[in-house]
Amino acid sequence: MRARPSITFPAFQQAVLWAVAALTMLLATSVRSNFVFVYDTYVVYVLFLSALSFSALRDNRIQLVKSTATELIITISDVQLSDDGEYTCSIFTMPVRTARATVTVLGVPGKPVITGFDDAVEEGGKVTLTCTSSGSKPPAKLHWYRDQEEIQGRPDVVESNPDEPTYTVTSELTLTVTRNDNNALITCAVDHPSIANGDKRTEQPLSVLFSPSMSIQPESDLPREGEKFFLQCVGNGNPEPTAFVWRRKDAELPPLAKVDGAFLRFESLNKSDNGVYECQADNGIGMGDITHTLLVQDPTAMSTSSGVDHAVIGGVVAVIVFIMLCLLIVLGRYLIRHKGTYLTHEAKGSDDAPDADTAIINAEGGHSGVDDKKEYFI
Repeated sequence: MRARPSITFPAFQQAVLWAVAALTMLLATSVRSNFVFVYDTYVVYVLFLSALSFSALRDNRIQLVKSTATELIITISDVQLSDDGEYTCSIFTMPVRTARATVTVLGVPGKPVITGFDDAVEEGGKVTLTCTSSGSKPPAKLHWYRDQEEIQGRPDVVESNPDEPTYTVTSELTLTVTRNDNNALITCAVDHPSIANGDKRTEQPLSVLFSPSMSIQPESDLPREGEKFFLQCVGNGNPEPTAFVWRRKDAELPPLAKVDGAFLRFESLNKSDNGVYECQADNGIGMGDITHTLLVQDPTAMSTSSGVDHAVIGGVVAVIVFIMLCLLIVLGRYLIRHKGTYLTHEAKGSDDAPDADTAIINAEGGHSGVDDKKEYFI
């Protein structure tokens, strides 16, 4: 950081400077020389710089870069919060000329800290998160996000830090969580002129406990009699379900059906296996259930149906081929007719020729006292 103002001196140093200036004036008026009529501001300015060297420049971070009769430049390195304030530059002319500049040192906020989330929360419960950032000057602003969407928390609470010109900012966010919040990222980001957006943020993933939602996935959409087959029960919950129960509505499970955890396996399907099957799963938070209707297909009917399908496809292909052949034939005949007509008109003059030579001339488009023959394209 570079600053152009000088340093304000204590009252006793200012008094010394004025005394030196007055003494210089007296000396100048008492000696008959060029200094009698000219007030040497440069001498006073040098004295000013001399005093400056014993006060402000005692801090090694402050360096005098340029000093002329009209300009004074200093630099401040390793800027600290204590450097904040008003700086005064004075030139001891008659009258004294003074300029002031205010230097504002920004306090960079610390990375935010999120507290209040220690363990997973059941669906429908409430979560209160607290975000805190310290060391900002002026006070920072805090923003909450759920994934990429900004959400509103409570207004920021700003507190002054003891013995420091900085502030601690706190914000709270309360959420009623659903299963859609599971694994969602809650982010607290700091907004401050000393940093770029997004430079300082903290993320907190949520973990929401909820009962499983169920589905049944069959091995095949067309189970056939005599084949092996299974139904798989899938439960989406947090935590994942580990206990499964299979039932058949209005009847017992078939003798050849075996329960294997999330699977119900059939060694050999039979028409008697038709029915509605129910799967129930438990994950410790709650239970979920789902049903599936099993309809075993007759393999003979399936083959016949398959044969009919192939026959239909073959018939469609045959029709398409036949239509294409017909189009080719019609197109060929059309081209042949037009080519023959052109040749006939081209050689038409040879029919009425009295001799062979005239016929050749007429056929080649010659004139020989006969009117020109015209060609027509039909």
